[in-house]
Amino acid sequence: MRSNLPFEAAPRARAKLDSGTLYAIDGGDSFIYFGQVAANRQLGFFRYRSHEASANEALAAPLMSRFGVLLPSIGIALREGKWLHLGHHELRPELSEVPVVVQWPVGTLDVTLWKGSTVIGSTKVHDPAIQDLEVIAAYDAVHHVPNRLQADFTQSDSAWSAGGTIRRERLKKQDLATRFPEQPWHKLPSGWVAVR
Repeated sequence: MRSNLPFEAAPRARAKLDSGTLYAIDGGDSFIYFGQVAANRQLGFFRYRSHEASANEALAAPLMSRFGVLLPSIGIALREGKWLHLGHHELRPELSEVPVVVQWPVGTLDVTLWKGSTVIGSTKVHDPAIQDLEVIAAYDAVHHVPNRLQADFTQSDSAWSAGGTIRRERLKKQDLATRFPEQPWHKLPSGWVAVR
């Protein structure tokens, strides 16, 4: 019996994490999105969505976003029919580079910049030069990646709710502080600079 998922469940599937491996992803919004495993095992996602799992058009599209996915959750997504393995393809050149990502400890304004396993600097969270950098995180393939891909693709005003870049994370913290002023864990750190 066929489920309402775009892919068949594959109970014996295992994630393949070689760079260049391509996946089709159930976006949860009736579209299929596409991601390719980068050299550092992050996934790069393309600014392309479709109703069919077609690798060629996806690979011809520009890169939309790149972030970490909890690797064991990819196997779960394959077994549940939420992701589909589309084989190995030539790695997009931009996915061979190691990106700069940001580590932002809770309750602080100070962030650390990482390139691979090397710290390359530190700054404040409101530094204009880092607003489009990705915050270090590992998204669950089933529960988090679809919302993130929808937010990245549509770039809606509420895209911050899915997290990602420093700018989005700052907007999320501001919203939570406004909505829950009585909660101490949502209080903004002293010296907070509002996102405009």
